[in-house]
Amino acid sequence: MAAILGKKIGMTQLFTEEGESVPVTVIEATPNRVTAVRTKDEDGYAAVQLAFGEVKERKLTKAQLGHLAKTEAPALKHLREFRDDDGKLGEFELGGEITVDTFEVGDKVKVSAVAIGKGFQGTVKRHNFGRGPVSHGSHNVRAPGSIGASADPARVFKGMKMPGRMGGKRVTQRGLEVFRIDADKNLLMLRGSIPGPKNGTVEVRTDG
Repeated sequence: MAAILGKKIGMTQLFTEEGESVPVTVIEATPNRVTAVRTKDEDGYAAVQLAFGEVKERKLTKAQLGHLAKTEAPALKHLREFRDDDGKLGEFELGGEITVDTFEVGDKVKVSAVAIGKGFQGTVKRHNFGRGPVSHGSHNVRAPGSIGASADPARVFKGMKMPGRMGGKRVTQRGLEVFRIDADKNLLMLRGSIPGPKNGTVEVRTDG
């Protein structure tokens, strides 16, 4: 299992040897520190904890600094655990570093991040509803329409698709491919787009 934390830089295009233009997303993944290794015998599950994003010590709590000090790690802001049910935790060493070299060109990966928040949106944008008629003086242009019967059951069922806050939730994009790796600059370039805003923290792990 290969996994790493990084920062989404943005999108650009690269070219293959045949001259094909390929849209890619650039992720800057500086070396991650392995701050904990979970095992089924001691913790009940298998996972590895990675830390990323160096900050000033005053921005972390004493508890966080104490946890990082166990592996002599600097002040790192983001900590994530990656489950490893395949039993390949032998590849990770407590206190070691994980770099983009753990991936190879052509690897299938999945990326998780918090999607861009779009605020309060209606049903047409949020749930892809169709609009109402616009002729003969109709005012039902972008209204959601009927949401329930009046007599029976005389209430609106829970879970109805209605207007509300859109985005701002954790999203996982699967089926992505590692197109190019620049180990000198700690860059990981994936074919296609990934969730999250620019400069947002993303989790990259092998898919399958």
